[in-house]
Amino acid sequence: MTSDTKIFVGLKPIRKKAGPAPATAGPRCQWDGCEKAGTHRAPVGRDGEGLYLLFCVEHVRVYNAGYNYATGQSEGPTARYQKEAVSGARVTQGQAARAATEMPLPSTQRSGSAKAVNARKNAAERQAQKADLQKRKLKVLEARAFETLGLAEDASAEDIRRRYKEKLKMHHPDANQGERDTEGQLQASIEAFRILKLNGFC
Repeated sequence: MTSDTKIFVGLKPIRKKAGPAPATAGPRCQWDGCEKAGTHRAPVGRDGEGLYLLFCVEHVRVYNAGYNYATGQSEGPTARYQKEAVSGARVTQGQAARAATEMPLPSTQRSGSAKAVNARKNAAERQAQKADLQKRKLKVLEARAFETLGLAEDASAEDIRRRYKEKLKMHHPDANQGERDTEGQLQASIEAFRILKLNGFC
């Protein structure tokens, strides 16, 4: 089928030809001799805050390249303005240094967090349990363990550990040139310390 057949003879193209470009509505570029639309604003300068000139793209670039806000000012005020512009003209103040203090223990630190509250509660419970252990009447094995280590019934945990180490050094075979006479006392001290530790005294 060719384009000169009867089907195509009566057809007309519907595509319209491009007409002349419509005139730009709006202000013209304020550059001397320019007829383009002024779509870009440029500040007038010092003592003209809030006033703008309208330029096209090419001329606004040229204007901005040579724009200087501080025209006509001396070097002193210009330098001060540039220095203030770096920090935003904000007054900076130092902070007084405080002496380092020790961090409070979790059991003494007042805080609303659950971790701190639980730490205080657990510490208070442990102290109460130790006080109860010291107040109650000692069992036979506990009293014998204190007697074996040569300590009073109200001895602290630190005193118990210190006396136990002393007994170990005193009755250990290495300290006695291999003599086995004090081996029984060494075993008794170990057993006494084990009983006190199991019952929460140290």
